[in-house]
Amino acid sequence: MPYVSCCWKVFLVLFGLWMGEAQECGRTPILNRIVGGVSASDGAWPWQVDIQTTSQGHVCGGTLITENWVLSAAHCFPNPNDVTSYIIYVGRQQLNGWNPDETNHRINRVVVPYGYTDPQLGQDIALVELATPVVWSDRVQPVCLPNANAEFNSDMKCMITGWGDIRDGVALQGVGALQEVQVPIIDSSSCQDMFLINPTENIDIRSDMMCAGFAEGGKDSCQGDSGGPLVCQISDGSWVQAGIVSFGLGCAKPNRPGVYAKVSSFTNYIRSNVGGVQLKSASSHNWADRVMVLVRTLILLVLVQLLR
Repeated sequence: MPYVSCCWKVFLVLFGLWMGEAQECGRTPILNRIVGGVSASDGAWPWQVDIQTTSQGHVCGGTLITENWVLSAAHCFPNPNDVTSYIIYVGRQQLNGWNPDETNHRINRVVVPYGYTDPQLGQDIALVELATPVVWSDRVQPVCLPNANAEFNSDMKCMITGWGDIRDGVALQGVGALQEVQVPIIDSSSCQDMFLINPTENIDIRSDMMCAGFAEGGKDSCQGDSGGPLVCQISDGSWVQAGIVSFGLGCAKPNRPGVYAKVSSFTNYIRSNVGGVQLKSASSHNWADRVMVLVRTLILLVLVQLLR
């Protein structure tokens, strides 16, 4: 009996190690302004954070990628060496109301790509290290990030979330519930063609950018949504962040889709600065994940046989 008991303890420890990974990313367990959007359900987007300064209030959005790091846009931090005035709000639903699950965090440091100058020139990404870690809960979860080779197909329906203006120059009203809107991905060549309709607006869609929206306009991110996520749901049900709200020409105008920093272009950059990020394939056939599940299952079966 002591031998059997010992073996089962070893089995339970190994099983715990097998299961004991980082907080699972991209899940929205609570599920039961953005221009043209609607108020999100409480807890629907548990990785969304509100970035404020003590002088301006709300300035940008961002997403939790680990318990210590937030992903946002470089242009949200004009002077990344001075972050003393910034506060990150986690677990927030209402911009101007009561949020029972909310915690706030100061910033330890902000990392932006060397040579970044302007969102229209690319590299519009910021890695924000929190001074204190978040505590995971149903309403505080990390988003999944894409593999470096992930591709989000044209017309794939994705979601933008944020507390930005509901149209040009019109701020979110009332308690300011987090807004969400669904938009399709637009392939880069089609997006470039849209911006060329008015050649005086010299916009170059670069390799580290992507576009989403409608040719007819009407639904889009806007001022104040910067740094927030464009997320797409993949076949296993998890949400992967495809883009970071970067810039646009006005909000929700025809042939002026929103432009986003393409997260997959920065996957290696993120991994070199942040440990523990969880990567997913945008494809519905993630063979690496399937092989890993198979290997783990075989290991468990072997352990069960040994412990008989």
